[in-house]
Amino acid sequence: MSAITVLTGAGISTESGIPDYRGPAGLWRADPGYQKLVTIDHYLADPDVRRRSWLFRRDSPAWGAGPNPAHLALVELEKAGKLDRIITQNVDGLHQKAGSDPRRVLELHGNMFGVACTGCAARSTLREALDRIDAGEPDPACPECGGILKTTTVMFGEALPQETTAEAIRAAERCEVFVAIGTSLQVQPAASLARLAAESGARLVIVNGEPTPYDDLAAEVIHDPIGLAVPRLLARLTAEH
Repeated sequence: MSAITVLTGAGISTESGIPDYRGPAGLWRADPGYQKLVTIDHYLADPDVRRRSWLFRRDSPAWGAGPNPAHLALVELEKAGKLDRIITQNVDGLHQKAGSDPRRVLELHGNMFGVACTGCAARSTLREALDRIDAGEPDPACPECGGILKTTTVMFGEALPQETTAEAIRAAERCEVFVAIGTSLQVQPAASLARLAAESGARLVIVNGEPTPYDDLAAEVIHDPIGLAVPRLLARLTAEH
């Protein structure tokens, strides 16, 4: 059995040029109005929020971002046969772009590259929706039923995908080491996976720039820059396990 399960949050992607929400340079600190763009009730109720949300997606630095050393170190951990699952709160696809096996990447919050209708559930790609926006439709409707379209990200106020969440729980329960990277461990239920792993007997390691609510449960807390700390940590864990 692979020994290590990893939970990643926005902090692992900030070094790839993708800002987080809550960090010192996070989007919400720069403009609290950003939160409405990723909150389902506001999105469904307000066409202006939808128009701004589409532009937010269109202008996301994730389109041009590449994996950084932390993402690549996780690929090496997988190649060494030590990685069970990557549970990610990110929607940027950088783990897969780095070379991680998509079957081992559990996207708790979905991903930004698909689009689904909130009415009939018809699916398409974000690129198709953005092409319509660039052609003059600021809030493109579903071509099948006329319903409201949204990206296949899980917005605040929406339930996480059940099957993915169940698999994440199993991965947290069975691992020997649970590593939380670049996550504030404030968003539930993802954050509670750290506690679940520790209570199931795993060694908990937290790599994050700021303190988290679970630091007292951790065997090790690392505040060094993620791009430096993660390759070092994973090389050590590979040798140990």
